[in-house]
Amino acid sequence: MSSVVVLGSFNVDHVWRCEALPVPGATIAGRYATGPGGKGFNQAIAAVRAGAQTTFLCALGEDAGGAMALELAAQDGLTLVAEASTEPTGTGGIYVDAHGRNTIVIGAGANATLSPAFVEAERARIASARVLLAQLESPPATVEAGLALARQAGVTTVLNAAPANAPTSIGLLKLADVLTPNETEFAALLARHVGERVEPDNVAALDGNSLHALCRKLLPGGTVVVTLGSVGAFISHAEELQRGDIQPHYRIAAETVQAIDTTGAGDAFNGALVASMARAPDLPFATHVRFANLFAALSTERVGAALAMPVLAEVEVRVG
Repeated sequence: MSSVVVLGSFNVDHVWRCEALPVPGATIAGRYATGPGGKGFNQAIAAVRAGAQTTFLCALGEDAGGAMALELAAQDGLTLVAEASTEPTGTGGIYVDAHGRNTIVIGAGANATLSPAFVEAERARIASARVLLAQLESPPATVEAGLALARQAGVTTVLNAAPANAPTSIGLLKLADVLTPNETEFAALLARHVGERVEPDNVAALDGNSLHALCRKLLPGGTVVVTLGSVGAFISHAEELQRGDIQPHYRIAAETVQAIDTTGAGDAFNGALVASMARAPDLPFATHVRFANLFAALSTERVGAALAMPVLAEVEVRVG
């Protein structure tokens, strides 16, 4: 059985690379490519390439996109278990500019049909894992079912609260042992559930005590990891559960790399984080974050999302 279970989405990505991101009314030239994506699949590939036995639970259409998912999973040694859908396999339209910044539009397709009943049928797989990771590109009830099953089995639950505009509930958040939003997602969660208004661009500039206080309001009993892009990450633990760390809150700086494409960097971080947690559960949490930081940084040195994920040996070489 797998040490990591990822519950989430698979998309066929359609990518245009252009000098600048499109603005309303503009027609611009770009270079086109297509390949696999979806937050769930990206994170599952990251986890398996980071050295964890990984199972990916998803929904696929009976089409070329679904066949692509199965073929690529097999190539990477990823166990893919899919609910068959009458909807087409999910798609993503991605624009990437000359600085590596991106804009993404998702067509959910089969991802929107992933059901709680399917997740319930995979109870044994979930219970056998060390960590379950989910995102918010699947129906909320399905994500909640997966997190609840993992919680009942004593499996560590990690929720990547992405994308920022996805619906969330307090009940869903409470099922997360670890919550991993970026600045935009963190600001959205604070506005929705805490009543605090913080501009995403100002999150990284907040002092540690203020940021820790906001994290404690958002997830009182768990760990919050706010990913801050080129600034690194901020980690906030509940006082009673610091996961082997000495400090209840701290920052970890970003790694220095030659980034050419940030698409999927957040997914790389999440997949690598849970892989490290599953492979070495007794290590301090900060060690897992540093590994995930480096893994995500390396993913930006090549083009693409799922297929841009490094492998464990490449990370170990950079560590020295």
